[in-house]
Amino acid sequence: MQQVVQDMISVINDFLWAKVLIALLIVCGLYFTIGSKFVQFGMFKEMFVVLRGSNVKSKDGISAFQAFCISMAARVGTGNITGVAIAISLGGPGAVFWMWLIAVIGSASSFIESTLAQIYKIKDKNGFRGGPAYYMQQGLKSRWMGSLFAVLITLSFGLVFNAVQSNTITAAFENSFGTDRLVLGIVMALAFAGIIFGGVKRIAKMSEYIVIVMAVVYIGAAVVIVLFNITKLPEVMSIILKNAFGIEQFAGGTFGAMIMQGVKRGLFSNEAGMGSSPNAAATATTSHPVKQGLMQALGVLVDTLLVCTSTAFIILFSDAYKQSGLDGIALTQAALSEHIGSWASGSLAVMIFLFAFSTLIGNYYYGETNIEFLKSRKSVLNVYRFSVLAMIVFGSVAKVQLVWDMADLFMGLMVIVNLTAITLLSKVAFAALADYKKQKRAGLDPVFYKDSIKGVSEVECWDNTPSAGK
Repeated sequence: MQQVVQDMISVINDFLWAKVLIALLIVCGLYFTIGSKFVQFGMFKEMFVVLRGSNVKSKDGISAFQAFCISMAARVGTGNITGVAIAISLGGPGAVFWMWLIAVIGSASSFIESTLAQIYKIKDKNGFRGGPAYYMQQGLKSRWMGSLFAVLITLSFGLVFNAVQSNTITAAFENSFGTDRLVLGIVMALAFAGIIFGGVKRIAKMSEYIVIVMAVVYIGAAVVIVLFNITKLPEVMSIILKNAFGIEQFAGGTFGAMIMQGVKRGLFSNEAGMGSSPNAAATATTSHPVKQGLMQALGVLVDTLLVCTSTAFIILFSDAYKQSGLDGIALTQAALSEHIGSWASGSLAVMIFLFAFSTLIGNYYYGETNIEFLKSRKSVLNVYRFSVLAMIVFGSVAKVQLVWDMADLFMGLMVIVNLTAITLLSKVAFAALADYKKQKRAGLDPVFYKDSIKGVSEVECWDNTPSAGK
């Protein structure tokens, strides 16, 4: 039965990604890039300026930096390690180039969706909430569309994607230590239960520490490996570019598969345009929506160009990717062991645990905030919480291909709904960016007022210009 379901999902995914999603992601990303006047390039320095001044605590909610960390906790996970390995094993080294490309284009999409999330956020008992469901309801006046997205992201991130994280953790530990996957899955579920009943501020606090530590350690290990193999760098870059546009890929019929793997695994990792990170972006206390938009755009670039590239170089600087039968976490573990010894496999398993466990935190929050949008009772939220724990246990023992195919399907459906919404609302984000730039040119620290741009007069969390009522 499991095989029948897997085959059916694979057929749907092949059609959805080959015929619809890749074109949609690229076309919309280019539109947002041009409409924002190439924000990911022109405002790149400003992204770091905003990030540096973002860790200001607020009694009304969480800091902009903590919101950034929640989104990074969801981004930086198994997609960065297992996903990249799957892309290389199925699509070849050229898939890395397409992963880079979708990140650069997608950072503009992330800017638009996160800026909109800030504009249309609402107040709640913990501070603020928001995201695609909220800007669909308020900006597009479409409650049904917001509800559809809320259901999709709750099923995707809270349940399916968390099964992917659990699957990767247990596979890594089984491969390195022979750990029983079901037992580990149950232990993880019990540990995670203690976190998810603690609320968004506990989620934010844990994300803030875990993300920073794990990203620095992992990227640092990759940098050391590159430095020790620096003479191979031109060769590796040549292999990536040659395979990305190679005649062999055209002749062998693998060109489409390579692009699809690069785009799918890149999107699973950086989430640009998927509608997930805006849920975290909306929780931030900030003076201008564009500030959080810039931080989330930077998050996409950091996730793919640094963390994913770290995995790609670890693999491509080794001979492991040339061996048949290795894919997913096993490929990354084999490559790392080739570089620094057999003990590295176990170290990576522990690192995978940190990566994936932090992602469980971010994923869970995305589901919770959208259940709040649906205005469900407390009992429904508890059903969701126990369902998350059950999916962690299920993912720990499920087949690798099944959980990844399920993730691709739900991810694709989310992309279609969210990109439609942010394309329709993009002029609001473009106007907010113009307002931000105008204030920066005047030497001000930008502050947003809802009467500064047209079309947002009814938003809840932003005031009118102080002088407007006089």
